[in-house]
Amino acid sequence: MTVSQTQPTEIARSSRQASASSPYLIKTQTKAITATGIKMVFQSGSERFQALKGIDLAVERGDIHLLMGPSGSGKTTLLSVLAGILTPTAGRVYLLGEEITCLSSAKLARFRAQNIGFIFQGFNLFPALTAAENVEVALSLKRIRGRAARHQAQILLEQVGLGAHAQRLGRELSGGQKQRVAIARALAGNPQLIMADEPTAALDSQNGHAIIELLRQLAKEGGCTVLMVTHDPRIQDVADRILYLEDGLLRRHNRI
Repeated sequence: MTVSQTQPTEIARSSRQASASSPYLIKTQTKAITATGIKMVFQSGSERFQALKGIDLAVERGDIHLLMGPSGSGKTTLLSVLAGILTPTAGRVYLLGEEITCLSSAKLARFRAQNIGFIFQGFNLFPALTAAENVEVALSLKRIRGRAARHQAQILLEQVGLGAHAQRLGRELSGGQKQRVAIARALAGNPQLIMADEPTAALDSQNGHAIIELLRQLAKEGGCTVLMVTHDPRIQDVADRILYLEDGLLRRHNRI
């Protein structure tokens, strides 16, 4: 299984970032992901729940980081904040040197489309579209359409072992097959960042190992940065660092 090399993309600096002489700006631009003081509060009526209580982290480019911890610890919330899906109550997030927490909705959507591949735990496929068409939707957001999109979608599905099922409808696929389509979709357009929520949870041993190897190749041979929520001990073998969350706090992190 081979993975095409990711081409680095120059990211324009946000006009609201610090000046180029700022040591902090230089630090954030050398990292794939930098987060400072991340807090997230959800409110329903008079009830308030603080899911994240002040998270600081940095992820090197080309590294594989795992977010681990008990259910309800804030892993998925943190991943969604770092991907720009949720806006934090407080704190800043820098991706590839760009402060995404100060971007408008339109600019943030464009940034995500061009730079982030997100693997949802619930798959989020279109059931009435084929596996290939689901991948083509992601490619169209990157302005890859027509014959080029069909060709790339087929290649991506072959990489996750679903080349023979490219024309099957989403609703006809098993849970494991849907997960692999979701992974192929996240890889569309060679994103620089892959963020994944339990990417191997629905996969058997053989397919799980194949996807882990694919993610390893993306990081170590293609220069992609991978951050994932997981309970899968198999992935620890390819991780550079494991981050442990508990009660909305980053309790410890281990370099492998």
